[in-house]
Amino acid sequence: MKQLSTLFLLILLSCNINNTNTIDAIKQDPNEINSIKKMLASQQDCWNNGDIDGFMQGYWQSEELIFTSLNHKPAYGWDNTLQRYKNSYPTKSSMGEFNFEVLDLKLISKTTATLKGKWELIREEDHPNGLFWLDIERFDESWLITKDSTISF
Repeated sequence: MKQLSTLFLLILLSCNINNTNTIDAIKQDPNEINSIKKMLASQQDCWNNGDIDGFMQGYWQSEELIFTSLNHKPAYGWDNTLQRYKNSYPTKSSMGEFNFEVLDLKLISKTTATLKGKWELIREEDHPNGLFWLDIERFDESWLITKDSTISF
């Protein structure tokens, strides 16, 4: 029994030695990180020009896209998410000026990433702001948002 316990302990320790944190083990390729940031900057430019259709090009055009926020029921699918944005922001002035800051961006595989950021809209009448979490996937040469969870303060 003592030998079995020793064997079990050796196996457990060898697993822990070889099992480094998976995210840390993935190479954080600066080119891929920059590609994701460029996609987000393009979205920001489109938003600030009143172009919701262009903004949506950063999202996965699939019925499996998920958008959640505290103020609404989840939107499933690209078309439903587009409609939600157009209903919530019918004019350029209602869209305001969009600013964001990336707080944490990690590649979790060669084709997936997670991002946490904070956002704000600057409008004449108010300045809503909050946090967002994104699941992002690489499709061919493009990084696209597959899940967006946003909260407002």
